Parts: sequence; C-alpha cells; structure tokens
Amino acid sequence: MSRIAKAPVPLPQGVTATIADGTVTVKGNKGTLSLSLNAGVSVVQADKQLEVKYSDPNGARMQAGSTRAHLANMVHGVSKGYEKKLELVGVGFRAQVQGKALNLTLGFSHPVNFPIPAGITIETPSQTEIVVRGADCQRVGQVCAEIRDIRPPEPYKGKGVRYANEQISLKEGKKK
Repeated sequence: MSRIAKAPVPLPQGVTATIADGTVTVKGNKGTLSLSLNAGVSVVQADKQLEVKYSDPNGARMQAGSTRAHLANMVHGVSKGYEKKLELVGVGFRAQVQGKALNLTLGFSHPVNFPIPAGITIETPSQTEIVVRGADCQRVGQVCAEIRDIRPPEPYKGKGVRYANEQISLKEGKKK
C-alpha cells in the first residue's frame, strides 16, 4: 500500500497556500490554483509545508494520497508551470496562433480553428510544432488531447497530430 499521503508537500520560495472552508488555494508567479477537499481529508500548513491528514482509516485514506499528489502538482504548476509539445506530421499540415485561436490546416477541406482556453498559452515555434503551457497539469494535458483528437496519427503512414517523441507503430500495407 502506498504511503504517499504521509510525505509533506514543500512550498518553494514565492509560493503561498491558504486553507479555508475545505478548499486549498495555492498562489505563485505562474497563477492561482484551488482544490476542494473531500470529506474526511484535511490539509495543515506548517513550516512552509503542506501536510495531508485523514480521519477515517478506510475511505479517506484512499483520498489522502490523491489529495497529496494533486497538491504537489499544483505547487509545481504555480512555481514552474507545465509544458507539452505536439508535432504535425503530413504534407501541408500547418499550425499558426492568431489572436485567441489556433488555426490548424490538417488536410481537411476547411481550416480548423481551435479556441485557446483561459489559463493556457499556445505557441507555434515553427509551422509543424505546437507548444502548450499552463499552470494546471490536467488542463494542459486535456488541451493537448483535444488538439490531437482533431487528427490523430493514422496507423499506415503516421500522418496526423502527435505528441513530441511519441512512437507510432505503423501497420504493414496491403500485399499483392
């Protein structure tokens, strides 16, 4: 059984946490994130650390480890941030940020406009690269998954939107 809930979450320089009404709010230079606590789980701040406590040894014990992991992700997000990279593979596939939208040309008969959600920044260093940055680990991953879902890599040539360094196992083509 994991004992991750017993490990404290250190707060680095410039990160503050406030605990009120069953909600933990973490502030840093990259933004502000909040987490609502489940019943039976509480968070205590002591000496620039957050400690997760649980009252019920059965149900709340399982939630305490998840709460500690979420708190650690929040602290990392508001201090350093998260970043994921996507690549476009295919002839004529292009990406460009215009205002608050990501314009994608992915071989469809029409260009695709993906609205950039609040709290997320998207950059295109080149026409075939997309960099998604943000403070919330879950939102960065969700935005990348939604962009990838527009045109996932196909299994025969590997064309489509893929994560950087993602290995696509290609199928063998039809034999004569």
